[in-house]
Amino acid sequence: MKTRRFAAFAAIVSMLLSLLPANAGEKKVATFGVAFYNLENLFDTINNNGKYDLEFSPSGSRKWDGRKYRSKINRLSYAISQMTTKTTPSGPAVIGVSEIENITVLQDLVKADAIKDWNLQIVHHDSPDARGVDVGLLYNPSFFRVLKVENHRLEIPELPKFRTRDQMCVIGLMGTKQTGYSRIAIIVNHWPSRRGGEAESSWLREAAAALNARIAADLLKQYPDIGIITMGDMNDDPYNKSVSQTLGAVKDMAKTEPGGFYNPFWEKLDKGIGSYIYRGGWNLFDQIIVNSNIVDGKCGLKFHAAEVLNKHFLLQQDGQYKGYPLRTFSGGAWTDGYSDHLPTEIFLVREVVK
Repeated sequence: MKTRRFAAFAAIVSMLLSLLPANAGEKKVATFGVAFYNLENLFDTINNNGKYDLEFSPSGSRKWDGRKYRSKINRLSYAISQMTTKTTPSGPAVIGVSEIENITVLQDLVKADAIKDWNLQIVHHDSPDARGVDVGLLYNPSFFRVLKVENHRLEIPELPKFRTRDQMCVIGLMGTKQTGYSRIAIIVNHWPSRRGGEAESSWLREAAAALNARIAADLLKQYPDIGIITMGDMNDDPYNKSVSQTLGAVKDMAKTEPGGFYNPFWEKLDKGIGSYIYRGGWNLFDQIIVNSNIVDGKCGLKFHAAEVLNKHFLLQQDGQYKGYPLRTFSGGAWTDGYSDHLPTEIFLVREVVK
């Protein structure tokens, strides 16, 4: 009971600290972080998905036992605990995640020592993905309240047996009593991979982007002022057709059309900043994209900044892969790392209601 009271008190203090002027003389604003993190094969040690899950079991090729699993949980929880800033001292309001096996691994994650005091809550749904991985959402109930959850299946008529991750749409209220609330929809994605070749598989990610666009259009019909955030591992870069054309996420914020999307990570990639590295070249697959109601502040929250969390401890410090994300396995050997992807985050601001 004392721990819960302390956590609640800490959340209130953190919220008050976040109500700081962005610069001297400006109106006070509250800042809310929205993050995404591909957790790279966060599997438990139990084989419950046949051959796809066998490698992540004690008898499998990776010898995935309790010691390795607990270390992975502790590593990831520490990484999430470092997603704090001066204006978001309690960490992000919401964190989208991918490559998780089930709700159990998320329950273990949020209870880990590094973040247990944040009291993060979970939204999860079992997808039909052949490998058994899902997307999910963690949220801090002090800053976000879930109203509705919808899961959308990507169906490919040409491939009737095709199975991938569902797109999870979480509608909720972001804010506090002190700041006021904004209706926000967060769509968490993990689009089809580039297996078989980037060009050969691009049509699958374009189909995923088309589904994303339909979800957003339906949301705007119901709630014209809603802020929409679509996030995830898109398995494509911001300039690829799926993101830039099918979804229509633009690089220049000033060119965001009503009902359209702005992708703040396009300029990051142009500067050589990425979240995933392949054959020595950086990609920025892990994107957080906002709609025009967030660009112009129509929903009450306004886009402020974006970053890739390429912190020192998340990167390999020596050897052949120096500077790469420090992943869990490399060349089949356990490296006791975090993930092969880096987290990304955006910051939204809202003027304080006096």
